[in-house]
Amino acid sequence: MALRHAVLAALLDGEMSGYQLSKTFDVSVSNYWHALPQQLYAELAKLEKEGLITGRVVIQQGRPNKRLFTLAAAGTEELARFIAQPSRPSFIRDDLLVKVRACEADGTFALIGQLEERAGQARAKIALFDKLLRQLRGTDDEDDFLARAPRVGPYLTGLRGKAFEEETLRWCEQSARVLRLRAENSRPRG
Repeated sequence: MALRHAVLAALLDGEMSGYQLSKTFDVSVSNYWHALPQQLYAELAKLEKEGLITGRVVIQQGRPNKRLFTLAAAGTEELARFIAQPSRPSFIRDDLLVKVRACEADGTFALIGQLEERAGQARAKIALFDKLLRQLRGTDDEDDFLARAPRVGPYLTGLRGKAFEEETLRWCEQSARVLRLRAENSRPRG
């Protein structure tokens, strides 16, 4: 998958400026694709040049003009081609996992702190996903929303992001408990 597909998918929600797209990536897309704002702006320029999106300038008083981007028919066709392609298995690349694998080498107490910090980050992300999911479904309960909403893709990816963070939280807490217990049991008893 390329950044282009994540941008095109985000524009299914409607017209957005580069700033709005960046905020969308921060909140709801970041669980499966990370991009810096400058990467997003560069990708928007490429997509517009290729005719996959269209942009228009909005004149603003007392503020710089802004550009709003919309998915073009060719962009929708590109998304359909992308969806039809087989997906590759996902993988995890995380330096914290390498550190835990090597935890016996040294620094167990520092590693416990890193696990606790990651657990705190996961808790915060879970709260953000809960808020996003509530906003998306409004007053509907989840089953009704999923059965009747005109667009469920953002909700389903939000559920996946929340599940990922919940598992990260459980693993970090368990790993920190194990390392703390092992550190306590390895201290000389006097």
